[in-house]
Amino acid sequence: MKTKQRLWVVFVLILVTAPISGSPTLSSPPAPAKHRSLLHAGWKFRQVGKTDWYPAEVPGCVHTDLLKNKLIDDPFFRDNEQKLQWIGKTDWEYQTSFSVGPEILKLQHIELVFAGLDTYAQVFLNESLLLEANNMFREWRVDARSLLKPGQNNLRVLFRSPINEVLPLMAKINYQLPSPNDQGEKTSPYTRKAPYQFGWDWGPRFVTSGLWKSVALEAWDAARIENFQIVQKEIKNGVARLTATVEVLATSEMETTVLVDNQTTRGPAVRQQIKLRPGVNRVQLDLVVNNPSLWWPNGMGEQPLYTFQARLVRGGESLDQSAIRIGLRTLELRQKPDAWGKSFEFVINGVPVFAKGGNWIPADIFPSRISRDRYRQLIESVRDTNMNMLRVWGGGIYESDDFYELCDEMGIMVWQDFMFACSMYPGDSEFLENVRQEAVDTVKRLRHHPSIVLWCGNNEVETAWAHWGWKQNLPAKLWDDYKAIFHDVLPSVCAALDPSRPYWPSSPSSNLEEDADSQRMGDVHYWGVWHFALPFTDYEKQLPRFMSEYGFQSFPQIETVNTYTLPEDRDIQSPVMLAHQKHPRGNQLIREYMLRDYPQPKNFESFLYVSQVLQAEGIKVGAEHLRRIMPRNMGSLYWQINDTWPVASWSGIDYFGRWKALHYYARRFYDELLISPHEADGKINIHLVSDRQKSVPAQLRLTLMDFAGQKLSETNTDVTVEGLQSKIYQSVIKADLLRSQDPKKVFLQCDLLVGGKFVSSSRHFFAVPKDLALTKPEITTLVSPTKNGFLITLTTNAFARDVYLSLGQGDGFFADNYFDLVPGRKVEVEFKSSQPIKLEALRRNLKVRSLVDAF
Repeated sequence: MKTKQRLWVVFVLILVTAPISGSPTLSSPPAPAKHRSLLHAGWKFRQVGKTDWYPAEVPGCVHTDLLKNKLIDDPFFRDNEQKLQWIGKTDWEYQTSFSVGPEILKLQHIELVFAGLDTYAQVFLNESLLLEANNMFREWRVDARSLLKPGQNNLRVLFRSPINEVLPLMAKINYQLPSPNDQGEKTSPYTRKAPYQFGWDWGPRFVTSGLWKSVALEAWDAARIENFQIVQKEIKNGVARLTATVEVLATSEMETTVLVDNQTTRGPAVRQQIKLRPGVNRVQLDLVVNNPSLWWPNGMGEQPLYTFQARLVRGGESLDQSAIRIGLRTLELRQKPDAWGKSFEFVINGVPVFAKGGNWIPADIFPSRISRDRYRQLIESVRDTNMNMLRVWGGGIYESDDFYELCDEMGIMVWQDFMFACSMYPGDSEFLENVRQEAVDTVKRLRHHPSIVLWCGNNEVETAWAHWGWKQNLPAKLWDDYKAIFHDVLPSVCAALDPSRPYWPSSPSSNLEEDADSQRMGDVHYWGVWHFALPFTDYEKQLPRFMSEYGFQSFPQIETVNTYTLPEDRDIQSPVMLAHQKHPRGNQLIREYMLRDYPQPKNFESFLYVSQVLQAEGIKVGAEHLRRIMPRNMGSLYWQINDTWPVASWSGIDYFGRWKALHYYARRFYDELLISPHEADGKINIHLVSDRQKSVPAQLRLTLMDFAGQKLSETNTDVTVEGLQSKIYQSVIKADLLRSQDPKKVFLQCDLLVGGKFVSSSRHFFAVPKDLALTKPEITTLVSPTKNGFLITLTTNAFARDVYLSLGQGDGFFADNYFDLVPGRKVEVEFKSSQPIKLEALRRNLKVRSLVDAF
């Protein structure tokens, strides 16, 4: 392709907008002189060298196409994964045809636009080579006009095996780039493809190929808008000052008009006549929004969004238009020296934010299957558990626009990794240029989202070089290659294209100021709990500035396990269950931790249930500690939110969207007001943590009870919970509290009330669960219909720990679950069924169990 000269012509205008009522001042524009059609129909595929073609779905991948044509069995069922590894070592071919009419051929430019080619692809148009691609994450746009013909045109894409492509290159190198999670030939570091598809310690190995994103034909004549950006310059004294940048690609000199308007406030558009020159013309317009409504993280305020539109007009004809949606907010990653080292906190609209959330991995091993509805269900689950941040982990994918739009709408801040994880990478000029263009495409696509608050270079590469033996055993040039990518190429792209957001080189990192795992500055991943089998209480010894990873595994519910097993497989050590446990010591570690605190579960299903309680209780220890030590620590992102297939993993939500115990617990330990009792030095210290900006008058109630529900003592204390703080509001000497009581037969009920209503509750136990003198409770349920489902009211005659509601048949969502039931207090739970269900059927199918039922 010919390289076009790029001319930068800058015009600056000022547009003042203010919220007004009524209709917009601009009439609806005519349709632009630009054509775009998706080429998603009529695709077929075959294995290279074979004759039979089969229907294919675009967007999609070869694995899903094989499955839909019943050429392979379900990749997730039993141990089918290992039987399907041949697919990633095979070349595949896709083909379709499309018609081009004379009205399209009249236009000067006709381009094929591939939003995602996975990965090593040759594109042929009418059997002439049009494009060669080598990066799953890039958009590929190519001028196809010279190869098109009137009527039918043939489009063929040849995908070479991502594994076989790299093996000859690896054979020429006298060292191996480390990639410990690659479960095959270790080719993944050389390929710009989603790392997790090569296998991980929670995911399968399915090395895909295919057209995984949209394919479109775009035709235009004189000029088109190549990019549209709104840059926020300042929000001060009730005024937001913005700059709109419109990049226009023109084929020749021409007189045009650029218009930009705020479609949310419906104010007047600004327009300017400009003379375009061949190449890229960059037009800047200064905008002002009076009395802007600010975007806030979830729990701190609303998430108003503004839509801006740019139009390119010539002689009354609309040549092109582009719209983006933004949020107005200030952002700072505050890193200032203090008594503990250097802070690491996100500040939104001038307010420090304690980041509460978790790590996000792709919601499917085959990402083209992730629909907007599925994204919505997952991100609503994040919002509804009081989270305000997701870290998009660097071993997955840059998520679809749907993901970021929903995070914008729901106030979920996004820590965005670039797609590099747990490996060293090449540093040759071709690889670096490929990475640079990947970053350009990604930053330009995502930079208008207010939810994104950080660009991060990679996952765990800095710490791996220092602590995983790589520095001692690999060529020193690999560290130079590392710095070329993560301290030069990526930060340079971010600085040039999105200077308003901070860049951070790795996670964890100290930005090379100290050790990568330093707890004095930067962010920390802590895995002493789990990988080194340290007790959950070791979380309380960690004093980081921002904890961006920590976690513990559990199994999914029996309903999920049933989808990938046969009855004979339902044993923790069966080959099929081990095939869905990707950590080599996973089942052993779960059992080891479990038997420290709990008796041996009585059966398989009980083991699944107790594993979830174990996980939830362990992460609660860590999360509450991290919140108690704020502002020293200002982030708690546990590993992980979701799953990429049905598996035993660190997730709080399983592959099918079912909440595990951890996710229900998270709604409590991430609540904006938290009561957190903690035993230390013979005292029970009652911490209150607030994420509210203002102080709150409240009542602190401490009740010592036995498991039959008898109150042994009670105190009520009026307190003022200070905003954005954590501190001890009351301390009780343990010996004075217990006196002559048997610590195995009592517990301390801790409640925080605001306006007479319970806003946070917790219980402190004086022994581990297996030593508590719990009796089997009699739990009573009352089920009544509501407008949107059913209301289940539960009461008990004796303390019931981790009450779990499920259905014997059917499925649905319980608004609360894995909760403690205290005698004398009712708990009301809303239930929505996945399928229509009658009241009597729900009453019959409702199953209620508590912890004692598992043993």
